[in-house]
Amino acid sequence: MKKHISTNLNCIYNTLNLIEENYDQVISIEALENASNYSYRNIQRIFKYTCGETIGSYQKRLRLEHAYKMILYTNYSLSSIALKVGFANLASFSKAFKQQFHIAPKEAKTQKVPLLAKANIFPVETAQLLHPEMVYVNPIKVYYKTAFIDYVDEEIELVWEKFMQNEFPSHGNEFYGLVADEPLIRENLACKYDTCSSMPSTTEKLPFKTIGGGRYAQFIHLGSYQNIEDTYSSIYSGWILTAKLKFGHSAVIEKYIKHPGNTTSEEEQATYIWLPID
Repeated sequence: MKKHISTNLNCIYNTLNLIEENYDQVISIEALENASNYSYRNIQRIFKYTCGETIGSYQKRLRLEHAYKMILYTNYSLSSIALKVGFANLASFSKAFKQQFHIAPKEAKTQKVPLLAKANIFPVETAQLLHPEMVYVNPIKVYYKTAFIDYVDEEIELVWEKFMQNEFPSHGNEFYGLVADEPLIRENLACKYDTCSSMPSTTEKLPFKTIGGGRYAQFIHLGSYQNIEDTYSSIYSGWILTAKLKFGHSAVIEKYIKHPGNTTSEEEQATYIWLPID
């Protein structure tokens, strides 16, 4: 039974990766079957049962969420954004966008500050703006598990406690968190969050993939993870609104430099936050 469950999880992980890497393109039935090692009908059923939505709905949601990010954080025209995320034209994009977010894309483009305020994130003073370092993150092979959770400290602690039950080498290992969904615009759906280790578990065979391999804006959060939302607020309510950069569609990466496993003091904890840059 355990082997069967593990096989199903691997097929889901492979399918998720395929969709995320090609969210703006038509994904063929053959590609889905090759990635999952299941028939199209079976992977549809497994995906819906595991993730709570169909493959088509998930891909459409990714397109619309990435579009909303572009509306918030770039100066692209709505027509350009529609094409970039895989819609045939502005009309079909506008209809889908309004169905998803209950607001027209044109209104969303003119209501950036109200959206932030609704999420209790308010524009900060220029003196408080963060100044990230632009870095190139080399490709990193990680072993991981995926969870769909509310992006809050309690939920994240629980998935990490479960992940660490696998037992990992204590020397030379690095841990990462992948935040795939934008908290401001994901509506009531759970956030896709990956717990990752750079070394394999000694007790369970976990799936693996490569992260990084590109340019990122590197921020650093100092102190307890419970306060990391304050750092994200400064990023999303200040820096990102004024930065003249093109943002990538891959996940935000958190690298835990100093964490409970290698420091006894919450004050000494440190986390890199890497935002992808095109």
